[in-house]
Amino acid sequence: MNTFPIPVVDPRDGGPLRLTGEGFVAQDGEVYPFVGGAYRMLLPHERKGNYTENFGKQWNTFARTQVDEHSGVDLSKRRFFAQTDWGDLAGQTVLEVGSGAGRFTEVVLKHTKAELYSVDYSAAVEANYANNGPHPRLRLFQAGVYALPFPPQSFDNVFCFGVLQHTPDVKKSVECLAAMVKPGGRLAVDFYPIKGWWSKIHAKYLLRPWTKNMNHDKLLRLIRRNVPWMLAVADFSYKIGLGKIVNRFLPLCDVKVCLPKGLSPEQRLEWAVLDTFDMFSPAYDQPQRIPTVEKWFKELGFIDVFAGYVKYDGGVSAVVRGRKSK
Repeated sequence: MNTFPIPVVDPRDGGPLRLTGEGFVAQDGEVYPFVGGAYRMLLPHERKGNYTENFGKQWNTFARTQVDEHSGVDLSKRRFFAQTDWGDLAGQTVLEVGSGAGRFTEVVLKHTKAELYSVDYSAAVEANYANNGPHPRLRLFQAGVYALPFPPQSFDNVFCFGVLQHTPDVKKSVECLAAMVKPGGRLAVDFYPIKGWWSKIHAKYLLRPWTKNMNHDKLLRLIRRNVPWMLAVADFSYKIGLGKIVNRFLPLCDVKVCLPKGLSPEQRLEWAVLDTFDMFSPAYDQPQRIPTVEKWFKELGFIDVFAGYVKYDGGVSAVVRGRKSK
């Protein structure tokens, strides 16, 4: 019998599943196994690979890099509460879509009282479980945003951070997230913003047609070799007042945005390698205009919508959040 507080359903058709010692089993015998701390709820055609393989590589390589407990900085905590504007969530359920290595999973488990259902489409669920599992309030799933294994309108709160721009259809992704929210519940997302015509005049978008198709191991080796000198160039450029211009055309993450204060030199180098790989390896990188995402929220029945930039100690994010009308 499926005994989860929120039912887990067949991602193929929303049908009932039976929970066994090996995982979830559908009425036709299809098995969704429990492996490496996560229920693997992928559709049959997704099991040989999908567009998030780079993130599986990324988060299992840098499993602890951005997790507050291991980094010694509380950037994830500050970002989570600034972007959601949520409290301790006592007695509430939370769905996290796109958990990566679990930097925000840790925040929800340590700093709220919510029951957390955490989902990632990639093999990053293994890094998340290593960082945060087992935990009595955590249920971890490998599943895609377009076939989430839960009934519609199941969750009090849903959030999706650092993910939307990397999905094939951003509007459809928002629609699928919104469908999971209960009437009166809340949804919060962030994404790369389009600030103007110049947003894509950037080294990332000039080089991505090649880098996104590269072998991930080869790309990571290339980045590791070149980040040290590029980091030195970026730091010097900011010292002489040319950082914004130089960093735009340097194939390196933005050192002012991506590298928080308080990191050791070794950590700073590791974060720079991670975030540069994150720039160049994804199959999709689709920034959005804030008013466009705000419009989608309102069309989907959300009220009290906030749409804009959220500043917190250590960063700034483009965020849209709101409450689903009852």
